[in-house]
Amino acid sequence: MSSKFDIGSLSIVMTLLICFLLLSLAPKLEAELATVQHAPNPDGSISFLVIGDWGRHGLYNQSQVALQMGRIGEEMDINFVVSTGDNIYDNGMKSIDDPAFQLSFSNIYTSPSLQKPWYLVLGNHDYRGDVEAQLSPILRSMDSRWICMRSFIVDAEIAELFFVDTTPFVDAYFLSPQDQTYDWSGVSPRKSYLQTILTELEMGLRESSAKWKIVVGHHAIKSASIHGNTKELESLLLPILEANKVDLYMNGHDHCLQHISTSQSPIQFLTSGGGSKAWRGYYNWTTPEDMKFFYDGQGFMSVKITRSELSVVFYDVSGNSLHKWDTSKMLDSDFYFPL
Repeated sequence: MSSKFDIGSLSIVMTLLICFLLLSLAPKLEAELATVQHAPNPDGSISFLVIGDWGRHGLYNQSQVALQMGRIGEEMDINFVVSTGDNIYDNGMKSIDDPAFQLSFSNIYTSPSLQKPWYLVLGNHDYRGDVEAQLSPILRSMDSRWICMRSFIVDAEIAELFFVDTTPFVDAYFLSPQDQTYDWSGVSPRKSYLQTILTELEMGLRESSAKWKIVVGHHAIKSASIHGNTKELESLLLPILEANKVDLYMNGHDHCLQHISTSQSPIQFLTSGGGSKAWRGYYNWTTPEDMKFFYDGQGFMSVKITRSELSVVFYDVSGNSLHKWDTSKMLDSDFYFPL
């Protein structure tokens, strides 16, 4: 009787071990976005600048915008800088040794206040070059500010910023690239790549305990400028952002500054794509009540976040404040009353 019990127990144990081994070898259905920890200020607040579509060797007023970024960055004592993509024009970096990195970045953003981490996503022009060069840690060894990945999270405790690689979402770059060549070496197969991004983003947003959630991409979800709304992001990305109570979506791509707030969505859509060359005179928006601000010149944006308040300011090439938007929200902890 005892030996039968021992044999039966051994069989059960072996079965469980086999099941455990099979489960451990099975591919994971979910993955996690890489996360960069960025400590907030002692009072829990953070502040940062947002710039997009900038890397032109200092031309098209890039140097002038950089100068004003330095001034505002010093006034705010910023924690970091966000780039919404198109970091190197016109065709990204040719290689890790491309002098464009120094000429368009290190030699331009020289103000003391800008010697903070730069968190960057890729734009469509970056995909026209050697993508792996921009993603290489070698660039960080050349300039420690440079933190560029395809999709990732910056966790600043009070806020989490979710950076999304939006270029592979756009059908036109694959179906009708015209005379442009894109580096899709890290993207194929495309369908699987996009599904992974969406899965990881949804999981990250759902599990986030941050008071404020911000998503950063290169392409606009809503825009009144030349490129307009990105239909692929409207259908695939926007529902995930809305379902997970994202506060801001920040982008570049259109070379302007704009703030759109629609009655259909609680998200504020903010474009900061005026880092260098701007497109003047183009505007196409049919619901004027949704357009809170539009400026088709060069400039940048600042964001300041505290425990219960968030403030956004847009600046032009001369550092003038053009538009300010503030919001606040009651947090769960605000309703705690000690006994």
